[in-house]
Amino acid sequence: MKTMQHSRALLGALIGVGILGMAVVGVTGFAAADMNDHKDHSAHGTAAPSTPPADRKIKYYRNPMGLPDTSPAPKKDSMGMDYIPVYEGEDSDDGSVKLSPGKIQRTGVKSEPAAPRVIRTVIHAPGTIQLDERRVSIISMRAESYIQKIANVTTGSHVAKGEPLMEVYSPAVSSAAAEYISTINSRTIGNDAAYGKGSRQRLMNLDVPDAAITAMEKSRTVPIAVEWTSPRDGIVLERNAIEGARAQPGDVLFRIADHSMVWALIDVAERDMGMLAAGQPATVKARGFPGRTFTGKINVIYPQINKETRTGRLRIELNNPDLVLIHDMYVDAEIDIGSRAPVLSIPESAVMDTGRRQAVFVDKGDGRFEPREVKLGHRGDGYVEVRDGVGDGEPVVVSANFLIDAESNLKAALKGFADGAQP
Repeated sequence: MKTMQHSRALLGALIGVGILGMAVVGVTGFAAADMNDHKDHSAHGTAAPSTPPADRKIKYYRNPMGLPDTSPAPKKDSMGMDYIPVYEGEDSDDGSVKLSPGKIQRTGVKSEPAAPRVIRTVIHAPGTIQLDERRVSIISMRAESYIQKIANVTTGSHVAKGEPLMEVYSPAVSSAAAEYISTINSRTIGNDAAYGKGSRQRLMNLDVPDAAITAMEKSRTVPIAVEWTSPRDGIVLERNAIEGARAQPGDVLFRIADHSMVWALIDVAERDMGMLAAGQPATVKARGFPGRTFTGKINVIYPQINKETRTGRLRIELNNPDLVLIHDMYVDAEIDIGSRAPVLSIPESAVMDTGRRQAVFVDKGDGRFEPREVKLGHRGDGYVEVRDGVGDGEPVVVSANFLIDAESNLKAALKGFADGAQP
């Protein structure tokens, strides 16, 4: 009954650390290694040593096959294999584990020292090109008007600032223009420079282009139709003006956008939002132009999360001098969030992550490996930053560490079993 209780305690210990499967693999591998050690001794005509050296004291003997069975005295198992002695210090209280040189060689245990490195961490995220809302203009009338003539401008056409778009007749504009011409003629006679400013302001309030007002001042005549021009360089996104149609105040006749500067709206995973800040450099690649890159900086991080995709949005301003980037185009962004200064780091393969904490095995030499809990930082290029737990130059196990972990947990369980079995 007591043995069954100890067996249950051992099984609970293995399950409690969450690596029962790994322990089974580790036990099998290490048990096989013990069998090979035993065969090596037999091949040379000598039995495995069953008596302790003079300078070391044996605590107990463990089953050579890794079974939860210990003995205070030397013995053999059912297959005739000698039980393996466990010396004082091999299962120390710090949780370290010691392996024989043969096991280390057979399991491929390798170590690499922690050292300062520059870790390049890059976030990859998709997005779309959108217009810079500050560079979009709408041409509409502020009074009832009639479109007399439209220039050879269609949707998609490139227009320059001041280029004619249409000729418009408006009773309100004609009345204001007649008043202004009358006032400037009177100003010339009376030599009063301030006279007529109110009449000119009335034309400006009706959004009459400056070029049209200047032409009136030179000709001193009121035109039947006023030429409306483009307020900026850009592309015609929308043309609703129809020759001969009546335009009501506020009707959108043309919409023109400047594409020389565009926005890349990037959707970033919620987990990466905390590593982003305005001013960070970014590289954008357009899917329609493979091999070409556009560089910019993060200008705005929007203060909201999409509840369906769990992504945040940021804005990158991009120069577009040759106008190849157009709105709604798909792009991919790469944002470098790594530190340019070297930081203490170790290979990612050295870290064993249980979900609640991270740990590594530090190689103490002479086959001894000590588990250490570590605090990690940025990751990239196969390395991870270590903020606490490992010092500069300390070697950590980078391969076969899960086997060491299995052996460590097995020895801890055997120790508890042995302690409980003693009278």
